[in-house]
Amino acid sequence: MKHSLKITSGVAAVRKLTLCVALAVVVQPVFAESEPKITDADREHWSFTRLVRPEVPPVDSDWPRNSIDSFVLKKLKAAGLEPAPEAKRVVLLRRLYFDLTGLPPTPEQIDEFLKDESSESSESSESSESSESSESSEASEAYKRLVDQLLDSLAYGERSAQHWLDLARFAETDGFEHDKLRPEAWKYRDWVIKAFNDDMPFDKFVRLQLAGDESGSANRVATGFLTCGPDMPDINLQEERRHSFMNEMTSTVGSVFLGLQVGCAQCHDHKFDPISQRDFYRLRAFFDPAFQFTKNKVASLPDGNDAKAVSHLMVRGDFRRVGDAVEAAFPRIANSAETQPRVAGNRRNLRTQLASWLTNPENSLSMRTIANRLWQHHFGDGLCDSPSDFGVMGDTPEHGKLLDWLATEFSRRGFSFKNMHRLIVTSATYRQASRLPTDASPEEAAAWRQSLKTDRKNQLWSRMSRRRLEGEAIRDAMLVAAGQLSERRGGPGIRPPLPDELVHTLLKNQWPVSKDPNDYTRRSIYLFVRRNLRYPLFEAFDKPDTNFSCPRRNESTIAPQALMLLNSKLSFDAAKALAASIEETAREPSADAKYKTELAYLRTLSRNPSSDELKLATEFLNSSSPGETEALTDLCLALFNLNEFLYVD
Repeated sequence: MKHSLKITSGVAAVRKLTLCVALAVVVQPVFAESEPKITDADREHWSFTRLVRPEVPPVDSDWPRNSIDSFVLKKLKAAGLEPAPEAKRVVLLRRLYFDLTGLPPTPEQIDEFLKDESSESSESSESSESSESSESSEASEAYKRLVDQLLDSLAYGERSAQHWLDLARFAETDGFEHDKLRPEAWKYRDWVIKAFNDDMPFDKFVRLQLAGDESGSANRVATGFLTCGPDMPDINLQEERRHSFMNEMTSTVGSVFLGLQVGCAQCHDHKFDPISQRDFYRLRAFFDPAFQFTKNKVASLPDGNDAKAVSHLMVRGDFRRVGDAVEAAFPRIANSAETQPRVAGNRRNLRTQLASWLTNPENSLSMRTIANRLWQHHFGDGLCDSPSDFGVMGDTPEHGKLLDWLATEFSRRGFSFKNMHRLIVTSATYRQASRLPTDASPEEAAAWRQSLKTDRKNQLWSRMSRRRLEGEAIRDAMLVAAGQLSERRGGPGIRPPLPDELVHTLLKNQWPVSKDPNDYTRRSIYLFVRRNLRYPLFEAFDKPDTNFSCPRRNESTIAPQALMLLNSKLSFDAAKALAASIEETAREPSADAKYKTELAYLRTLSRNPSSDELKLATEFLNSSSPGETEALTDLCLALFNLNEFLYVD
């Protein structure tokens, strides 16, 4: 073949060739390869199958308290296992408080519950056996009343919100190099807290976060979910910024609500799951018309969507390689009914349609995902152990039928989070012990050993799993024990003082300390969240990177954790305040070292000390000079450093 192009010199040829390639990349339309079909084999994966409500299995036992237990017990029996004994009352009380409020019970709250339980027991039976042996039946109504009380408390919303904010990658700064402030970001955090306290139904909860602006300006704060992610407003190439922002947001929507890693398909078809690149950009197309990007300003949702906006597939995920135009459509593998949004001539309510589809009780993937998150909230692990990846490479649940039953039960209970929490924490499964009781019978001990051998990872839920507190709960528990926790709520994130050794490494104004010292003891959820600087205690105890959605926190064991608890100003100040409070309470002449020790244990570990603990602690306190509080402060600091303080049984 002859060429008409005349090459006059090597340099000229290179320049001309470079120009032609550049023009081809920028101007020439690029068309993607054909899309792979969804096959019957694809839909056979457990999470993609149609959601059908399973029958509650009949079991010949009086152990079950509700339907959850029947599913669990059937699996245990099939494996030759028995459920663990019920946890002791005070252990269960502490577990319940931390699960529903993120705070420990105070000695007064412990006493109130035990009195309520005792009163109920005396009314139900004139003569009974030991309280420990009969507590399973007698504590029921008192326990239920406590559950309702905790669900109605303002602390419940603060606890539940922290889990959701992890998923939403909430922060009050942009991230990246400059990590600029977002002055209004805290309003979304407060909205989430209020939504949980108001028991907002899940369908409305999702709709407002994905499309609150489409239903009126009063709901625009809720759409902070969409803009929670990292952003780089000052970048020169604003189209690159827009592309990165939209892809990250789309990936988050897919993982949080569908439990699928759809973000893997932004550059190419998913390597394992039946999610094509077109699926990804069709999902992104629900959001493309809505956002406005202006240099040096936070991404926003202006009034009204751009009805003329056209979405495109980006070849290889490159914002400079614009591919085929795509219309908004639901991911095919999660859309077995093949329903489609109404797009023609109107893109103004696309996100509302997406939210309605995601919360349809027949949407098997989204219903299983949220049911699994509810279970994980109370047990530490989900029934599916990969809570944001229900795909082929994710975990297969041992209790698939229980998960499906919970997924259908959620909609039957009006999408009420509180109703589902109540259902789970009143189950016998939740009330199991995490450790073999010291007074266990030989039969119970043998069953326990068999449980550890057969159900080593506790996938059958033959016992309760011990869980470590998050950094926020550890700090809050210290403040509660010391009697210092502030009741102030809401508003911009507060910045308590940081250790001097950290302050010297910071940039100017990276952490301006809040002016009001009364704010320093506010609950941890109200501490300022900066992407590029985590509060030291939270960082040591695995607070997630807010650049990404976090479905489950890591639980590491590292030396800085012990050093932080033993040597930090936060720990010492809390121990000193706790000691001073105990001394104030113990002014009566009869308040000896024994009384102080018992009060210290109650306020930190929610129990009385054992005889050995009491002997050692009183000897230690009595060895100090009269009137000195250093020994009591040291005792309180030691209690803060116990595993029992950091873990919930």
